[in-house]
Amino acid sequence: MRLNYLANAIGLILMYISLVLLAPAAVACIYKDWFSILPFVCASLIAITLGSGLKMSSQTASDLNDIKKSEGLFVVAASWVVFAVISAIPYLFYGLSPLNAMFEAASGITTTGATILTRFDYPKAFFFWRSFTQWLGGLGIIVLFVAVLPQFAVAGRQLFFAETPGPTEDKITPRIKNTASAIWKIYFVWTLLETILLVLAGMPVFDAVCNSLSTLSAGGFSPHPQSILGYNSNLINWILVIFMFLSGTSFMLQYSVITKKNFSLFFKNEEFKMYFCTACLFSLLVAASLIINNEYPVAEGITAAFYQVVANITSTASMSIDYTQWDFTAKLILFITLFTGACASSAGGGIKLTRWLLIFKTMKNELIKILHPHAVRNIKLDGKTVAPDVIGQIVVFVFFYFLMFGLTAILIALFEQNASIGLVGSISTLGNTGILFNGTFDALQPSTKIIMIINMIVGRLELIPFLVMFQRDFWSAVRE
Repeated sequence: MRLNYLANAIGLILMYISLVLLAPAAVACIYKDWFSILPFVCASLIAITLGSGLKMSSQTASDLNDIKKSEGLFVVAASWVVFAVISAIPYLFYGLSPLNAMFEAASGITTTGATILTRFDYPKAFFFWRSFTQWLGGLGIIVLFVAVLPQFAVAGRQLFFAETPGPTEDKITPRIKNTASAIWKIYFVWTLLETILLVLAGMPVFDAVCNSLSTLSAGGFSPHPQSILGYNSNLINWILVIFMFLSGTSFMLQYSVITKKNFSLFFKNEEFKMYFCTACLFSLLVAASLIINNEYPVAEGITAAFYQVVANITSTASMSIDYTQWDFTAKLILFITLFTGACASSAGGGIKLTRWLLIFKTMKNELIKILHPHAVRNIKLDGKTVAPDVIGQIVVFVFFYFLMFGLTAILIALFEQNASIGLVGSISTLGNTGILFNGTFDALQPSTKIIMIINMIVGRLELIPFLVMFQRDFWSAVRE
């Protein structure tokens, strides 16, 4: 790897992060909260100083066009860590400890939605920043910069797929920059539309903005201390269900549907059909449990079930009801949904349903080969043959995903002396869902919070940049 390229790319990203930090400062000005200008301006100055320093140390400050794949992986991983650190700085001004500030920041940018907050009397700029970091992290900060920065016009392909390492590398336009720009336009339009609908449904304007930023990003942060439960409106709940579902749908598929004006394309896509059926099946199972075991009214049970299941599958983590009081069956089904994930190329977290779909097809193929040893069968997705090396990568990914889940679950359970917190806390942070069935994140041990911070970042990067860093060849950095 060429250190000057790494310094140049990370420095450039830091300089643009410094501009992003001015948005909550502007919100502070709107609400005449003069104190809240300082935290974000200070963080912005730190970011631009570090970014300028890195770019000045680079000898190739104007050329990123031939960045290598290994360099792209490192830039993406380093950028997310740096973004988390910079995002944590404003929280320090509001009295959060360094560890809690880092936890809240990592939870925000990775759209995990786990929070250590125990009080909600902070200024509006504070809550806007929490939601805004989720919105930026929803589709990926690198994807955003690829969309808007001319410096990444060519290098963008390596960075784009390093940050969104799905099972396939389908693109919807001939140029990656145009692809990134297209999905961010859809992302912005849905956010704006959701904000308008929430305001019309009776939600205060500021809350509508923050909740929309958090919903489309599949994040789940809310300025209300009771999350969505605090608004006590089924209309608001269903608006959020729809947009959470959209956040978990492939934005590339959405682009195709919109540009071709063909809604049926959704149900011609195998992953979307699996996503739709999974959400409906688990929702109906939870609804049945709530109606039978918890004596919920039918309408209330269906609303609560669909909201929490879609929130879990898409890794949004917001809550429209206190699901910790549900019966064991309903909570068990919710726990299972933590392992599903949303669609590839969406804002949702988790393993992703494309991987599950291809694993099931591989299993079926192997069983058929037992009966018909000489049969030659290709694994196909949407009519296209999937290369064997892609299947191999998926198997390796899932193996390491569950290995990391198991190891961190054991460590968290040991630190907390609680198996439930270990299991749920591990998978919900690794899958960027951010829920606990008992206890609060603030009450966790410092060591547990550190593990969860690592889980959140590694899970958001879908393990790939993290795993390759364990290869000796990756660290053969030579300055050129």
